[in-house]
Amino acid sequence: MPDLSTTRAVSLGRREFIRAAAGTGALLAIPASSVPGARIARAQQSAPSQAGSNGLAMRAIPRTGEMIPAVGLGTFMTFDIVPGQPRTHLRDVIRTYWEAGARVIDTSPLYGTAESTVGDFVTSLGINDQIFVANKIWSTGEFLADESHARRSLEQSQNRLWRERIDLLQCHSLVNVDAVVPTLRAWKKEGRIKYLGVTHHDNAYHDVLASWVERDVLDFVQVNYSIYNRGAEQRVLRAAADRGIAVLVNMPLEKARLHKVVEGLPLPDFAADIGATTWSQFFLKWILGNPNVTCVLPSTSNPQHAAENAGALRGPLPDQDMRARMVRHMESIPGFHGIGEMPWYPDKRYAGVINRSLADTRARA
Repeated sequence: MPDLSTTRAVSLGRREFIRAAAGTGALLAIPASSVPGARIARAQQSAPSQAGSNGLAMRAIPRTGEMIPAVGLGTFMTFDIVPGQPRTHLRDVIRTYWEAGARVIDTSPLYGTAESTVGDFVTSLGINDQIFVANKIWSTGEFLADESHARRSLEQSQNRLWRERIDLLQCHSLVNVDAVVPTLRAWKKEGRIKYLGVTHHDNAYHDVLASWVERDVLDFVQVNYSIYNRGAEQRVLRAAADRGIAVLVNMPLEKARLHKVVEGLPLPDFAADIGATTWSQFFLKWILGNPNVTCVLPSTSNPQHAAENAGALRGPLPDQDMRARMVRHMESIPGFHGIGEMPWYPDKRYAGVINRSLADTRARA
């Protein structure tokens, strides 16, 4: 893996997630790493945030100028429910986001039952045709350059999401990226998808993400970025700004680890200057203060938390001086520098088909 910089933060990848859970029955601590530096990325030419007629923070997709709300909904783990179990709370999450003005929902076939849950509820709420669906593809083939697996994945996603056309289809975690991106480009030309992109959630792959951005064949790149893990500023965000590529942000709340560090602590007084009334809004607004970010994708299964997250769409965003102050404040809080060593989702458990399958593997291993 490439040595990105001396300030690189390491996150637990999905491969390590599975290995850890299968080997111990629980999520293990993330490997220790150096904490990202406090340097704020330089301002760049980018589509600025605009307030819509309803006062929401909107960002333009550079390739087309299409405007989308700057806060969306992620669904990894949080929307994975074992079939037959209660899931009306997830309907409430989607409705809460919708009523607050959010429109982007990011999901994947890899996320257990999340695709089906999203498709069922946006359809039953009557908003399917107004949601911007960012989906993913994770496929190889029967042989080199075989498209059959990818095609079956797309058809399955269309059925689950009840969509003929997917707004954005992304090569998930760069899996088989050399074959998948050309397929996505063909599907875009054929009208099956509107936009294409690539994703990853680990700093170790930022250079690879940036290299695909620099090829100028993408519409979107999705990358991990937070007030704790600022590694994406080194190359990915700059490359996206230079090439006019939209940026989706995953892991903005560090899988609930940021909230664990500030648990029981009050917001700093200066949070009022950017209209942040909760820690979620404090963290999300810090990200949106970077004009190169198009949309941030916090995940939750809690309708109240959904309302807090979507609240970041309103009010002022921090400038560079304020963002630096926010970082300094977080660095003064005990435990902040150790976030990278904490397990994902502390004190939470999502009993979906992913964890059920992991438990079955542990029992048989």
